[in-house]
Amino acid sequence: MTSIAPLRLNKDQDRRLLAGHCWIYSNEVDTQATPLKGFESGQPVEIFSHGGHSLGHGYVNPHSLICARLVSHDPRRTLSPTLWLQRIQNALVLRERLYPQPFYRLIFGESDGLPGLIVDRYGDLLVVQITTAGMERMRADLLTALEQVVRPNCILLRNDTPIRALEGLDQGIETILGEPPDSIELNENDTRFLISPLTGQKTGWFFDQAENRARLPRFGTPTRVLDVCSYIGAWGLQTAMQGAEEVVCVDSSASALERVGENADRNGVVDRVSGLQGDAFDVLRALREQNERFDLVLLDPPAFIKRRKDEKEGIQAYRRINRLGLELLEPGGMLVTSSCSFHLGRDVFLRTVQQAARRAGVSIQLLEAGGQGPDHPIHPAIPETAYLKTFFFRVLPAF
Repeated sequence: MTSIAPLRLNKDQDRRLLAGHCWIYSNEVDTQATPLKGFESGQPVEIFSHGGHSLGHGYVNPHSLICARLVSHDPRRTLSPTLWLQRIQNALVLRERLYPQPFYRLIFGESDGLPGLIVDRYGDLLVVQITTAGMERMRADLLTALEQVVRPNCILLRNDTPIRALEGLDQGIETILGEPPDSIELNENDTRFLISPLTGQKTGWFFDQAENRARLPRFGTPTRVLDVCSYIGAWGLQTAMQGAEEVVCVDSSASALERVGENADRNGVVDRVSGLQGDAFDVLRALREQNERFDLVLLDPPAFIKRRKDEKEGIQAYRRINRLGLELLEPGGMLVTSSCSFHLGRDVFLRTVQQAARRAGVSIQLLEAGGQGPDHPIHPAIPETAYLKTFFFRVLPAF
């Protein structure tokens, strides 16, 4: 049996791991005892405290700021095909309990005990993203385990995410099993969507907002809806299906808006749905200048804060986009606004929208707050797994 290399931590750097977290930063490693340059990218390691106590097994990447991840807190359980089978089976049991149809995020990285692995399920198709060198090194065993547990007809690797570059990994798209279809139909809240796992954003769909989209009907039926950063119309088309008379979808991608039209036609609401292509901020300003008004404005932008150092500029961007959205609302209208930036805390996001409301000259009432769906479970010891915030506001003249 091949011995597993040790990775020793500096004094008092095991506290976060003992609390349940799994990340290890390069400055937390005792590089005198275990020099990082002595490891290969993705190499399995046994992690030890400064005092020599085994903390469990994980993998290392000496070229990354997060230089190691603890996968198994049990020193007796190494990284092995048996471990992957158990973790994937545990994840599948949860999703099958929650969802009547096999459309969901099956593996959510750290929250499912598989840091560096994302798997979305579309029926018999699995779309896989591997984001760390450790999981890339164990790719064959992981894919075999997915086949054994889920029995899919097709596995597609969407390893075209830029985050792989931080781990020194190549980017690309690869078919592992079967032939992925150009498009797949997905049904969410009685609305049919044609999605493209092979060419769409991320893995083709954003499952994390499904629970929040399902909340919309309780707030009534709006007449005019503005869906900003709409992608292929997940939010806006559902409001049309619920009775909205006019839905305007805004996105920078012409192909996404083309798919909005196809999906609108698929649901019989094409006469009530239109698209505006362009930068979200520019389109919102143009609509304001045209004195356009809506009963519901939906804001679901990409993350404006991807790194801690982007926080100040990102908060300003969230304040601007929310102010512009608020300025387009009729009195008594609704603003549904989201942030998927982990580095923007829930309280800070709420305060940012309130500041935007003051500058827009309106008052807001928070009616409901949502997060990611249960197929994106939150690990209590890993705050980074709780990233999505969605607020439902009623907008009134200033008090």
